[in-house]
Amino acid sequence: MTARRVHLVGIGAGSPEYLTQQAVTALNEVDVFLVADKGEATDELVALRRAICDRFIDPTHPYRFVTVPDPERGPDAPRGTAAYEAGVRDWHAARASTYAGIVAGLPPGAVVGFLVWGDPAFYDSTIRVVDAISRLVDLEVTVVPGVSAFQALAAAHGVVLHAVGAPVHVTTGRRLVGEWRAARAAGLHLGTLVVMLDGHLTCRELAAEAPELVLRWGAYVGLPQQELRAGPLAEVIEEVVELRARLREQHGWLMDVYTLSAD
Repeated sequence: MTARRVHLVGIGAGSPEYLTQQAVTALNEVDVFLVADKGEATDELVALRRAICDRFIDPTHPYRFVTVPDPERGPDAPRGTAAYEAGVRDWHAARASTYAGIVAGLPPGAVVGFLVWGDPAFYDSTIRVVDAISRLVDLEVTVVPGVSAFQALAAAHGVVLHAVGAPVHVTTGRRLVGEWRAARAAGLHLGTLVVMLDGHLTCRELAAEAPELVLRWGAYVGLPQQELRAGPLAEVIEEVVELRARLREQHGWLMDVYTLSAD
């Protein structure tokens, strides 16, 4: 049986201007885009994906969107590490099973597309899910990189992420405080911290003990509603906490990212 072709296309962190020519070429080969339906709160994200396709796909090339109800994932914050990782694995497996059924039912030769926010390599599950699908359906997979949220954040603030010869440490809100404190206790320098998936702004816990840290934060980076804040962590964190809550209530969803550095 001929393998099904699948394109995982990084579409950047918000602005259609972030799309690469490689991404545009891949979009124009896709017949069916599979998009997770996460409810009304994220309708705007689906609409943005549609707008990108409308803008960059040749009008003579037929394609369609198939929205797929996303399996329940459950709350992440109350879970310990083991329970969190098990929950994510179960969520990936449920997604893969649903998508595999759809892909297997498509006509031979159909090209399937996944529009991945940012870059598929950074804190996104699509590659893992498609890998799981490939165990159920024979696939030929192409991954197209995109502009990641932290690249867009650095550009928006007009900074280089790292000091000269220094590292960059990419982590999550769940791991931030423990990793920072462990490194400090061991006398290690993590360099600039890039923090993703931090719905609770856990950097707030470091404000008192690390007055040297500078926060550079952005929400909806690259979109018209973009918000940026920067300054010493202890001085700006309460403003960012309040602004983040207002933005989530206003838009129904929020994507943000930030860096911490000792400038």
